[in-house]
Amino acid sequence: MKDGTAVEERLVAAGLEAGAAAAKSKLFERAAGSLATLSGRAAADPTRFFVPGRIEILGKHTDYAGGRSLLCAAERGICLIASPRSDRRFRVVDAAGGESLDLPLDPESPAEHRGWAVYPAAVARRVARNFPGRLAGADVVFASDLPRAAGLSSSSALVVGLFVALAAVQDLVSSEEFGSAIHGPEEFAEYLGCVENGSTFGPLAGDRGVGALTGSEDQTALLCSRRGELLQAAFCPVRSERSVALPDAWTLAVASSGVPSEKTGSARDRYNHLSLAARAVLECWRRETGRDDRSLLDAATSSSGAANRMREILERCRRPDLSCRELLDRFDQFLAESVEIIPAAADALEGGRIEEFGRLADRSQSLAERLLRNQIPQTAALARSARVLGAAAASAFGGGFGGSVWALVPSGESSAFLSRWRRRYLAEFPAQESSAVFFETRPGPAALRLDPDVRFISDLI
Repeated sequence: MKDGTAVEERLVAAGLEAGAAAAKSKLFERAAGSLATLSGRAAADPTRFFVPGRIEILGKHTDYAGGRSLLCAAERGICLIASPRSDRRFRVVDAAGGESLDLPLDPESPAEHRGWAVYPAAVARRVARNFPGRLAGADVVFASDLPRAAGLSSSSALVVGLFVALAAVQDLVSSEEFGSAIHGPEEFAEYLGCVENGSTFGPLAGDRGVGALTGSEDQTALLCSRRGELLQAAFCPVRSERSVALPDAWTLAVASSGVPSEKTGSARDRYNHLSLAARAVLECWRRETGRDDRSLLDAATSSSGAANRMREILERCRRPDLSCRELLDRFDQFLAESVEIIPAAADALEGGRIEEFGRLADRSQSLAERLLRNQIPQTAALARSARVLGAAAASAFGGGFGGSVWALVPSGESSAFLSRWRRRYLAEFPAQESSAVFFETRPGPAALRLDPDVRFISDLI
């Protein structure tokens, strides 16, 4: 693939809108220039990958507890170019900032990295641990048009992109270790979630990951989404339950609040608190009932009276780290989101009942504010103002404590809506002017490998 026109044509053929494909072509050109600078020459036989960001339509903090999500890929994402090396070094460069990282493929490399470097470090360790017979190095350069730490899965997209780049260089898919553990894209998505959170996946041993107690929602959206559709998925294990078309008449307007929603540092601790609360709910249930339900959703739906019994158990559960009120609120939000809101919202969208879809999204947002308590003034204001300005539906998404909000608007009115939405937001929060990002997107295609021909990553598993 020699020029930007060919890149654009392949991306359009894969399902990206023409404008989005042109933007990615420029990112690939920037990455190729950085790769040539890194190696001192144009790379021989480089391989290009595109990994989208994801939009969580519904499914706030549900995946790691076995719940449901309603997801799609964004048309913004990360473009990566990988070139093989003759040694066991993994060099990663951010083409935008020029930052670089040189890592050994070593399962015991020290955890001394900060910022975005924790993600390639986690990938390098895990590949070395799980596939010790395939340790060929690579140079990988990436360029992105995703706002960082905005709830659009920029970090998970980077993990997925770096892993598939190393997998391509080392032909991991043909290895005995891969073939015995991973059977299809859903299991691959779950495994990549384990790469990030550090969990063991079947025979593939875990490590410390990036330190966040996440699930596999992001990876499932990045690998299993389809153009123009929303994916309803369930987790623990990953299951694609159905896809629902988003009619061409509607577009997603997205506002990144400008307040980071990180998976590192103090924000990670707040995220992990919600994950640990869900884990504590399940532990209380198992201790009282003697059951061994795999996930919180399995426990809550194990019988017609299970949810009420769960609440009775939580009312008398005593823990030093979590109050009964916190446990009950965590359970009620999880159950409503997973069992009531998401299936009903998918039904409403499928049936063309947009007003009902909007009401269900409003309920999800309200539960996040009242029970999860992971919303900040900026995201709450963006969700409210979107509805006031005429959006058919709106809700915050991502881990919370920052991040973004989506709004469903008529396709022909999206540009004008985004302008009004941005003006209203910055009038209330002027400090976010330099960091807030507003854009529109249709549901886009899943992660792609562009060389030697364009293929979805999911088709290569």
